[in-house]
Amino acid sequence: IPAIKVAAPIIAAVDPFDRDEYTQALIKGVAQAKGTTLPGQSGTQYLFAHSSDAPWRLSRYNTAFFRLGKLVPGDEIYITYEGNQYRYRVRELKTVWPRETEYLKDKTRDQLILQTCTPIGTDLKRLLVFADPV
Repeated sequence: IPAIKVAAPIIAAVDPFDRDEYTQALIKGVAQAKGTTLPGQSGTQYLFAHSSDAPWRLSRYNTAFFRLGKLVPGDEIYITYEGNQYRYRVRELKTVWPRETEYLKDKTRDQLILQTCTPIGTDLKRLLVFADPV
């Protein structure tokens, strides 16, 4: 994500409701929520990562979305998957409660959703960034 200088591997098929599974995945990169689409497929692609973590667990990737809230509509996101590059343009940002998970199930639109916790250092709410394929 050039606007916030983020580059990280994507860990596929991570259960966003299994804390042990996603905690391990987020040490290695950004997680793709199990049951959502992969780049190049129709539907919603849902990626999530930490904005912060405990000091003893910090790694190169587990704070990948620290600056996610600085994105603005029009910013571009690039994903490389299986040798192909996919480009997305940010449409909107939204802050929601953790129980608002209906976005995970949206199959009516081709889109990318990036998620992290907000405010930084808490898990009070979720910041969602919606982007459309270009």
